Parts: sequence; structure tokens; C-alpha cells
Amino acid sequence: MIELPVISEESTRRKKPNWLRVKLPVGKEYAKVRKLVDQHKLHTICESGNCPNMGECWGAGTATFMILGNVCTRSCSFCAVATGRPPEYDEDEPRRVAEAIKLMGVKHAVITSVNRDERKDRGAEIWYQTVVQTKALSPETTIETLIPDVKANWDALYRMISAGQEVVSHNMETVESLYRRVRPQAKYNRSLEQIKLTKEYGKRTKTGIMLGLGETKDEVYKAMDDLVAHGCDILTLGQYLQPTKMHIEVAEFIHPDLFDHYREEGLKRGLKYVESGPLVRSSYHAERHVNV
Repeated sequence: MIELPVISEESTRRKKPNWLRVKLPVGKEYAKVRKLVDQHKLHTICESGNCPNMGECWGAGTATFMILGNVCTRSCSFCAVATGRPPEYDEDEPRRVAEAIKLMGVKHAVITSVNRDERKDRGAEIWYQTVVQTKALSPETTIETLIPDVKANWDALYRMISAGQEVVSHNMETVESLYRRVRPQAKYNRSLEQIKLTKEYGKRTKTGIMLGLGETKDEVYKAMDDLVAHGCDILTLGQYLQPTKMHIEVAEFIHPDLFDHYREEGLKRGLKYVESGPLVRSSYHAERHVNV
């Protein structure tokens, strides 16, 4: 699942608290990457998603790229990406992404995609080639792949994760009770199984959950326990923000103190690393997750 879009003019009807204020991106490294992106018309989710952490991440040499087009075969109620039958399948995309990463001097690349359920391999070959070609051009660059739900096509999963990336992420997005409303074409236990198989393959595993959709504390604790039981190493927790009026509304703005509590609780329950805060997104501090 792709990175969650953040603040827009059509965002949630609830008044945002002051802890959700976004700082303008600054810094020499940010300016350098900004110039390269503009000059070469490169595409990053950081920019198109208006991510609040773009300046910090670019300054640390981290950027997130989306592959396999911009039309998703899913219709999740939290995501603003267009839904439909994707028209394109660009077999040259791995080369272009690899060249963009090298051009930008990215130290840690996060690669994500839309769902491609219409394809038998779920887009696995493009995933594989993107990582392989990136490593060939930028051998010192570490990679996290934020992969979609493969609908139990485990052959596709193994192809996706066998290319040499350091971290494999698959976002749960929410707690079990909210799946039908938030991820109607996904299954809670199937996503857990995908994480388990990825861990058994030998990869560092990661997932992300949005808060503020109506979940209870006990449901968050249960999700943490389920993730630990299925071999998840890293968890990111962030505030859900409604991208447009057509999407599911925010049920609650979670206070930063509760995010801090969830971080400590997750570590106590056995997660190796928990990134938790209102503006945390899946790739926030991703460069730190390589060696945890």
C-alpha cells in the first residue's frame, strides 16, 4: 500500500490541533534534491503526497518512489490514489527509477507501488528488476520496498523480496475490526501471513498503522501482539488525515502523549523499533530501520 497522503485544502472537517502544524522544508541537502527533481522532472511520493517530513528525509538522503503507475486496482477508503484498471505497464520503468536514484544521490531509497491485482504476478517482475537495477547503479544505496497485498500469491511475494533489498514493508494500515471499512479488498490475517512469510524468508520486516480511525487502545495493543507473533520487526504509527471529503473521516486526533505511550508499549511487547508520532509516515526515518 502506498504512502498516506497528508494535508490538503479539502482535508478533514474536524479542526486540526496545533501539533499537526507542518514545518516548511529547508536545508542545503533539501535544496540540492529539490533542484534535481525539478530539473529532471523526477517523481517522488514525498512531493506528490505533500509529505510533512520531506525536508527532513531529503536532508538525510532518503526519498520514496512509486512504481507500476498511478492507478490502483483497490478502493481503500483512506487513500486518494485513483482507482480503476491501470492502463500502463512500463517494462522500462526499473531502469528509469534506478537512474533517478543515482542522479539524486539517494543514500536510502524507499520504493512503493499501487496494487496491480489484474496481473498474475501482481507486478512482481517490475519490483524485482527495480531493486536489482538500482543496486547495480548505486551499490551503496540501501533499499526498503513497501509492497502491496499479493492476495496470497506467495510466488509473487518471493519474487518481490528476493532482489536484495534490506527492508521489506507491508502496511497493515488499521486494526482488525476496521478492515472492512478501511481496506475492503484486503484481509487482516492475510496481511499478517504475508509479513510472517517475509520474515521466514530472512528479511527485516516492517509495517505501518494509521491511528484516529476509531480504533481502541486494546485493539492497537492486539495488533502489536499479532505483529510480534508474525515476525514483524518495525512498526510506524501516525495520525490518519482525510485527503478529501470523499474519504473516510477522522474519528479522533491522537495526542502526542498517546503516540509516545504506544511507542513504549510496542517495545515492551517485543517490537524491535517503533516510530510513533502524529506526522509519522511509513518512510519517516526509514534510513534508521536498516540496522535495527
